[in-house]
Amino acid sequence: YGGPMMLQVTGGRFTDEATGTTMNMGASDVMTAVMTSVASGAQVSGICITALTSMAQTRAAAMSGGMTDANITAANTAVGNYFMMSNLLTTQPIDMTRAGSGSAIGVTQDQMNHGAAIAAMSQSATRLGMTTSSAFVTSMMNDASDGTMNGMMGSTQISMGGGMMGGSMMGSHSGTSDLATDMTNFMGSAMNHSGLTSANMNALIQKLASSNGTL
Repeated sequence: YGGPMMLQVTGGRFTDEATGTTMNMGASDVMTAVMTSVASGAQVSGICITALTSMAQTRAAAMSGGMTDANITAANTAVGNYFMMSNLLTTQPIDMTRAGSGSAIGVTQDQMNHGAAIAAMSQSATRLGMTTSSAFVTSMMNDASDGTMNGMMGSTQISMGGGMMGGSMMGSHSGTSDLATDMTNFMGSAMNHSGLTSANMNALIQKLASSNGTL
């Protein structure tokens, strides 16, 4: 095979940033990443599969024509720009729960932004009382699919369970000002062992706080 490639992760266990507990991914939750055409037989390494790459994949899939090279590039760039990262697929997020991870040699602001965005989503899930933070990631993926972070998937409000029916509904600011607040709260919490503070993340926090949600 040669062409665009989508990677998927299902059924995993992970340490939740906001609570420190080990959680299972929800049965219906799938994290993804999508890259432009790979040549047959080529070797590719260093690709991240995170909440942010997952948002970009659902955005690319929902664009006219689906996951073409042009749409994949546009979606990865748009989500990367939204979270102030220059290369979404290959920017390894720092582990915000690991002591001193923010001051390790060679760590970039993009890596800090990636890690902080993931931790903020974990904080959002905790605030909302969700049993697994992967369900919040699924909601963010659905929100990103139409290119506007407003709690809607097209004209339909998103269920926080990840589907379109039942359960509590996603707020219109979940991916903008609410996420900025949750990022600030995580940075000031006892679960943040990175050595970074809200001041280190101020540019991203302010960007999210003032965003109109457009990817």
